Amino acid sequence: MATQPHNRLRILFVDDERQLQEFMRIELKALGHDVVVCANGEQALQAIAAQSFDVALLDIRMPGLSGIDVLQRLKQVSPDTEAIMMTGYASEESMVQAMRLGACDYLRKPCQLAEIEAVFLRIQDKKRLKNKAVALESRVQAAEGPGFLIGASPAMLPVQRLVDQIAGTDARVLITGETGTGKEVVARALYSKSRRADMPFIPVNCGALSPQLVESELFGHKKNAFTGAQADRKGMFEVANGGTLLLDELAELDKQTQVKLLRFLEAGEIRPVGANEATIVDVRVISATNRDLRQMVVEGTFREDLLFRLNMFHIHLPPLRERREDIPELARHLLARAAKKPYAAVVELLTDEAMRVILNYHWQGNVRELANAMEYAWIVAAGQPILTHHLPYDVRAPRLAPHTGPATLSMPSYAPTPATAPTTYIPPPATQPDPSASAKTLSDVEMDYILHVYAKNTGNKQATATELGISLKTLYNKLHKYEEERQGRVG
Repeated sequence: MATQPHNRLRILFVDDERQLQEFMRIELKALGHDVVVCANGEQALQAIAAQSFDVALLDIRMPGLSGIDVLQRLKQVSPDTEAIMMTGYASEESMVQAMRLGACDYLRKPCQLAEIEAVFLRIQDKKRLKNKAVALESRVQAAEGPGFLIGASPAMLPVQRLVDQIAGTDARVLITGETGTGKEVVARALYSKSRRADMPFIPVNCGALSPQLVESELFGHKKNAFTGAQADRKGMFEVANGGTLLLDELAELDKQTQVKLLRFLEAGEIRPVGANEATIVDVRVISATNRDLRQMVVEGTFREDLLFRLNMFHIHLPPLRERREDIPELARHLLARAAKKPYAAVVELLTDEAMRVILNYHWQGNVRELANAMEYAWIVAAGQPILTHHLPYDVRAPRLAPHTGPATLSMPSYAPTPATAPTTYIPPPATQPDPSASAKTLSDVEMDYILHVYAKNTGNKQATATELGISLKTLYNKLHKYEEERQGRVG
């Protein structure tokens, strides 16, 4: 039976026997593998320099370069390639030498095709274990946030339905929405419900890739393909083989990379930088962007044919201001994530007074900003019920324009009363300051500036610490001290 695409092996077969060469060329292809046949060691070295292989079947005794010579060079150029040595003149010395150089197995000639298949199966199992390790790592990363979609608002129901319909297919999906709406969460939900859930999930931030190295990062490169390429390197597509690749910030890809991506979508092939041969990989592509790709097509910065290929299904994520009914449940889940505790352990910690403020804030940074606010509140509340003064300053006293639409959400449990409902911020009229009231210590001025930078970065602590030139631990300590002093003043 033919091998599944993601289990296909790229095989180098090296032997000076012409009949055996033809036999392996036919039989290995019939098994579903890609095979390159070489008649001697010199040809083998040329093949190794031109492309990478999963497996090399090497005859030890050949005219000119021996199989041991080829093995030694192979392990220098491509250490991940599994080498199987074959010989009709087996000796303990040659066996030991081959194993020391990195061979994974040793077959005596004449060897049966079933023996070779058995070795291939072990190599495939090894690859699967490696892929599962990558998949496990990606799942651990996913555990930092909910691995499912939260929300039953009218704006989210169509998203939920479409995810359920297409998750089990290999259909390509384009996810759009404002920054911070949770596009990667949707991609992970599609992955976790798919038949590829035991294979890798590889998220790639296209906007963070160096323009000079973007092709190498995505498609890999060969040794000496460019300055600094000291060894063969697998790209993200090859790492994700059998699994799912998320191309986040898709719009940041340049035109040249768009062409190579289109080639993969049309033929399932990638060509590493500096390689002469294409490599077939089996990857489901999900893409995401916060930009208008159709407008970019009009402007000539994004290929229309690529958009058609990627946009088999389109999921648009609504901003948080259009799904305010989901905010209470989202806030509790994000609080549980920040606390690293089960949902039930923190569900009662968000008080009604804090929830009123949360519901009426405009959340310009969407779910990401809400997540930052919940982490902030968890830290300053120190495990106690979260009150209004535990929330970030910008959430308690927003200086930005409020959200469009109704000022409050009609939910009996959390509907604000006229006395507590927040209003649009209106600067007070200019007056002469009262010296006794405006006097501030150096510490007060410092904290005002810290809060200003923290608000500017929409609650992102790492970005705030970087801009302030202090460590993340120092920022946490200062924010915690500020809240302790504030609670003291309130008390």
